[in-house]
Amino acid sequence: MSDGAKSGCLIIACGALAREFLAVRAANGWSDAQLAITCLPAIWHNRPEKIPAGVRAKIRWGKKRYAKIFVLYGDCGTGGALDAVLKEEEVERIDGPHCYDFFAGHQAFEEMMEEELGTFFLTDYIARHFDRLIWQGMGLDRHPELRDAYFGHYRRLVYLAQIDDPALTERAEKAAARLGLTFERRFTGYGEMATFMKLAAASQQQD
Repeated sequence: MSDGAKSGCLIIACGALAREFLAVRAANGWSDAQLAITCLPAIWHNRPEKIPAGVRAKIRWGKKRYAKIFVLYGDCGTGGALDAVLKEEEVERIDGPHCYDFFAGHQAFEEMMEEELGTFFLTDYIARHFDRLIWQGMGLDRHPELRDAYFGHYRRLVYLAQIDDPALTERAEKAAARLGLTFERRFTGYGEMATFMKLAAASQQQD
């Protein structure tokens, strides 16, 4: 594909954000041709060392096909390695260390951490897949005695809700009970993720 044939905008995202991405895109009436998505495995939440190389591969694939590329990942535990890749590839990502920060908003997230440093966060995705990602993913189904080792320093679970869904709220509340944490729900909507996507979509009109 020649440079002149490249068009549209690609967002490289964590698989945990795919549903939210599609919801924001639909709400704004953007087509796939205007704002496309490709995702890396959500389970890499637990294997952040895989993220930088995975994102680089997606960027190099995308540069052959799209006029613009953006990355919908926080640092996500890569210790700055993802930002080093993005600097080399000259690609911008959403601000923030993780999705909890950009869903809640940086100031609100910092305030929650000041209120209670021992806070464990859920998003809609993690609430929906708590058993697979947390209970089974961390081996608690096989070794429940590890709960205190993993979560003994936490005091509360805050569910950052992107949508109003009583069933998800119930799942999140049950997750808090299983972890022995107090429960709190805060509705965030799509937060700074929606703003970032709007800027990505608008960037095509600026050229």
